[in-house]
Amino acid sequence: MHVVPRARETAVAGRHGDALKIRLAAPPVDGAANTELVRFLAERLNVPRGAITIAAGHTGRRKTVRIEGVETAAALRILEST
Repeated sequence: MHVVPRARETAVAGRHGDALKIRLAAPPVDGAANTELVRFLAERLNVPRGAITIAAGHTGRRKTVRIEGVETAAALRILEST
């Protein structure tokens, strides 16, 4: 995923190369953007927040996210359709 903090609202913004681009309505300070990303993904994918882990990229814009209980293709399909 490619995240863009400090956006007007949190939303999927299409593709950024081979990654899904997500705008986050949170600043990249004290983990606020990561918390917002987890909240957003959990809400959209209908999974508990504990099922989502940021596996890599905690301090960067490029993140690898692990989601328990949802296949990658299904998660991308859900996120891109909303």
